[in-house]
Amino acid sequence: MEHAERSIRTRLSVNINKIATLRNARGGNIPDVLLAAQRIQSYGAQGITVHPRPDERHITRKDACDLRQVVTTEYNIEGNPTVDFIELVLGIHPEQVTLVPDAPDALTSNAGWNTVKHAEFLKGVIARFKSKDIRVSVFVDPLPAMVQGAADCGADRVELYTESYAACYGDCPESAIAPYVLAAQEARERGLGLNAGHDLSLENLAYLVERIPWLDEVSIGQALIADALYLGLEKTVQSYLEVIRLGAEKGYAALG
Repeated sequence: MEHAERSIRTRLSVNINKIATLRNARGGNIPDVLLAAQRIQSYGAQGITVHPRPDERHITRKDACDLRQVVTTEYNIEGNPTVDFIELVLGIHPEQVTLVPDAPDALTSNAGWNTVKHAEFLKGVIARFKSKDIRVSVFVDPLPAMVQGAADCGADRVELYTESYAACYGDCPESAIAPYVLAAQEARERGLGLNAGHDLSLENLAYLVERIPWLDEVSIGQALIADALYLGLEKTVQSYLEVIRLGAEKGYAALG
């Protein structure tokens, strides 16, 4: 029983930004972001993630607020902690907020925090969210020093920025995963929870979970929504859950 419980530790949080992007391209409410979130959860996903940006090019402030009423699993809101973002998150009160240092004009997240350079700023922001019982995750590059810095700032978790892992996975999985294992071990030693996200897919996800089976959560949007165009949303969510399960089982078997 203990092994079975450990094997399903890693939770899948689906980022639904791209569903909102499709809706916004035409106007109206097709596809329905709220209905999509409800269906994704009914298919087995354990969380919903959104990343509202100032220009509202995908998830809007209204979406972020309305989703609070339909997310019954775990609601994660990502973003750069500007004054407006902080106020939005405090008003919604999700289970988790993920702090991401992206510029207002960034196409997508492209770097983690320098948790040493920005320590004082992060400490203040993190304390504000934690005072309202919102779990705080800090988006970081796979560097032990940045993980340690996040712990020193009072974060509950770190989210490892997996773009470089995804980019290098096809050439050499072992080299691609190596810095992530070191960063993940640092997080575990520091008592931090561990998330991961960016460019994860059906092709590279199992190996990530296998090598880091103590991952708490993976956040996946672009690839999952794209796969749903071919496989259907229900089958896609279940396929990602199965990949996570198989990776975790192999990982825990290796750990003994």
